[in-house]
Amino acid sequence: MNLKIVLVAFLLTTPALASTQQDFQQPLSIDSEAFFTDLQSSNVVYERNVLVQQGSLTIRAERLEVDGSAGKGMEVFIATGSPATYSQRMEDNSLVEAEAFEIRYDRASRILLMVGDAELKQSGSLVQAAKIEYNMETQQLQAERGENERVRTIFAPENQQPSAINEENQQP
Repeated sequence: MNLKIVLVAFLLTTPALASTQQDFQQPLSIDSEAFFTDLQSSNVVYERNVLVQQGSLTIRAERLEVDGSAGKGMEVFIATGSPATYSQRMEDNSLVEAEAFEIRYDRASRILLMVGDAELKQSGSLVQAAKIEYNMETQQLQAERGENERVRTIFAPENQQPSAINEENQQP
């Protein structure tokens, strides 16, 4: 089956992936155990137990690099971990959760790029790939396979609750 058809079907069978606009009007906070900044280049590195929050948007990582060279509001956040995680409450009150070894969040374009064992879950549905790109503004999702891998999509049945799907997916 064509990957584009599968991803369109995923988007049509789950609640809209539209991000909560109010989140982006909230202050952005970053907590960590260690911090380094280079004021001349506008780069900042946070390490150990990093937590990024902006409204309901949450990113957790072992290390976070913030490239602020493009100016305020144009920062690029590069979170790494084993895995790094992202979650956000959507307008329909569903929770989108993602994880990957690297999560790159471009604050200006609101593009979330997940690389390395990437996984995106919402309402009991799941996409797994080597790389997943999600545009929060246009609500477009693109997934790519890695070498000798395939993109995997699991759709939640309409008559089954998301918690039952999660329990089912945990079994070997």
